[in-house]
Amino acid sequence: MRILYNLLTYVLFLPYIGYWLVRGITNRSYLKRIGERLGIGYPRLERCIWIHAVSVGEVVAAVPLVRALGRRFPDRPLLVTTVTPTGAARVASLFGDEVHHTYIPFEAPHVVDRFFSTTNPDIALVLETEIWPNLYRGCGVRDIPLVLVSARISPKSVRNYRRLLPLFRETLSHGIVIAAQSEADAERFLSLGAAPERTRITGNIKFDVELPPDLPLRGRELRADLFLDRPVWIAASTHEGEEEIVLAAQQALLKNHPEVLLVLVPRHPQRFPAVRDMIVKQGMSVVSRTDGEPCSTSTQVFLGDTMGELTLFYAASDVAFVAGSLVPIGGHNLLEPAALGLPLLSGPHVFNAQEIADMFVASGSCRLVQDSADLAAQVDDLLSDPETASRLGDAGREILERNRGSLHRLLALIEPLVA
Repeated sequence: MRILYNLLTYVLFLPYIGYWLVRGITNRSYLKRIGERLGIGYPRLERCIWIHAVSVGEVVAAVPLVRALGRRFPDRPLLVTTVTPTGAARVASLFGDEVHHTYIPFEAPHVVDRFFSTTNPDIALVLETEIWPNLYRGCGVRDIPLVLVSARISPKSVRNYRRLLPLFRETLSHGIVIAAQSEADAERFLSLGAAPERTRITGNIKFDVELPPDLPLRGRELRADLFLDRPVWIAASTHEGEEEIVLAAQQALLKNHPEVLLVLVPRHPQRFPAVRDMIVKQGMSVVSRTDGEPCSTSTQVFLGDTMGELTLFYAASDVAFVAGSLVPIGGHNLLEPAALGLPLLSGPHVFNAQEIADMFVASGSCRLVQDSADLAAQVDDLLSDPETASRLGDAGREILERNRGSLHRLLALIEPLVA
């Protein structure tokens, strides 16, 4: 099975290169440091602690872990890998030169070998669940402890993995430690061949979100400087197909509440110009963050066209709609706005973090919306009833506090493994 898998990686090698080159036509960031994906240009390190976070959501979730590891092992280099350029940009904005960053290598054996021979990790920490047979085997044959952090696996994924069960049983046999989010996740990993003695339930590290203590103050200052004394709702991390729905909701709100301001933050920076054009074509008044000027009383949309400021925009808002959920993307992080005490809105597509979403929906702190009319009605209700909005925000914050503690359990698991 492994031989067939490796043959497949080589068959896909040239199409893989072509994919990144094509993506680079419309987004030049996909061409930057492309050699790292192919085994070239890794930082030369010794005895590093390697943390893999796929994209922005995982990078944000890794913040408390990376900070804690930096404090406990100040003599060890920290290496953070990502798959996406947006994840790379988030690493740079959050950590600067405190960590090294590279893109995760392609799964071809020779590329994986170059990655390990250059970066020389002492331990590997992979957030959530990406199962890469050659990377994981590379850890195993080099006696590098590998921990799947906040590991989760859906019943659907288990069914898919069982089709290649011999390969995944062999992959999971390389001394991998499973730090599962829940008992159900742990049982699913065990069914795929994870070792019971190396499977633990540590919870979800995302609940240990750390926001800067001065963030609420900076949010109030930004609001006073840019948004005037107006009610504000934010549509965060929107994707193609969602901006039209959000803008229609804003137009409906403006009919009865002409003072309402929408803060619109697209997920991907390459879409900033197109989204601004969309706003203008719909006849709406817009100010962008990069314009460097405050909104006027006639401004209807504030476009967040910068990276790394989403939490600041949350802190300057009254209601948060978390996007990637009105289209089947799977939803984005509800925990950051919850930590700020905001009432939450989301679309129905939340399968990327279904259990977390279910907690917030069950408590009433997150309301699900289906379309622009529903979104407008819920925003109107929450902005018109500050007492209810505050109660829902408090309920969300309580869920967050009740589920903290994963980081402490995880560090207790990791520390004996760091040589």
